[in-house]
Amino acid sequence: MMRWSKGLAVVALAVALASCGGRQPLKPIEGQKMPAVPVGAATAPTAQDLTTPSTQARPERNVELLTQSKQRGDDPFDLPPESAPQ
Repeated sequence: MMRWSKGLAVVALAVALASCGGRQPLKPIEGQKMPAVPVGAATAPTAQDLTTPSTQARPERNVELLTQSKQRGDDPFDLPPESAPQ
């Protein structure tokens, strides 16, 4: 019984991995319309436009490394906490 359940688990895992590799262009489901043209846009967005993240959603990475330590300047707003009211 244990051997059978392990075999079933391996088969289920193989089927799950095989099914997630499909790459086909996106198309609307039959009977559904494409999204409406946004206000101010000349044409309706394509599937590629809708699935590509904007720069704001995925900003570029800043690879500038800190190459030199610097002494912190005086902070005029770094005040001690106020005493508790009585």
